[in-house]
Amino acid sequence: MKYIKKRREPKSLKHYRSIPGAYFDGIKDKSELLQALLEEQHFICCYCMQGITAEPGKAHIEHWKPQSLYPGLQLNYRNLLAVCDGNEGNPKHLPHCDRSKGDKEISIDPTNPNCETLIKFRSSGEVDSDNKKVEQELNSVLNLNQQTLSENRKIALDIAIRNLLAVKPEGKWPKNLLEKEILKWECRGKDGKYKPFCGAVICYLKERLSRYS
Repeated sequence: MKYIKKRREPKSLKHYRSIPGAYFDGIKDKSELLQALLEEQHFICCYCMQGITAEPGKAHIEHWKPQSLYPGLQLNYRNLLAVCDGNEGNPKHLPHCDRSKGDKEISIDPTNPNCETLIKFRSSGEVDSDNKKVEQELNSVLNLNQQTLSENRKIALDIAIRNLLAVKPEGKWPKNLLEKEILKWECRGKDGKYKPFCGAVICYLKERLSRYS
């Protein structure tokens, strides 16, 4: 999970919300809204951080506070996020992100700057937390340790490690080298996109960097 800095809502959403009786599923064309969310998240899923696009079936809009429990927030832009397909339609142990979350509430909020401090990533690609409630949400609610996700995070981590080993094969990476690699993963590409699973790589590298403190 990577912190999402919310931007100004699209004018079309603000206009639609002013219509008496407006509700989320009444928005006939959500493409502009989805595009705005994708751009502010730099095209990664708000939960698992895999790359997402506006192509049909590749991403959709999630309510962090479930619509069924908080109908008054269904058109609140700060409550809207872009998510991946979550393996929709696959066996029960495979769905993740909002497809696993459903109408459950979670305490960890991608729009809170502190969200990244609550999560840790292992070199195996698995995600966990020292906070027991957050760890339960990551595993049982969002299913972020689903096998494919863990494997893909490990692939991203391995890319960063290979970059470091190419400079220092012995594995004793100096502070400046770690900082340089972190910067690579923090920066967006010319297309405005983050690298998929960048948050996992940054977290892992920062943990290595913290050993110099």
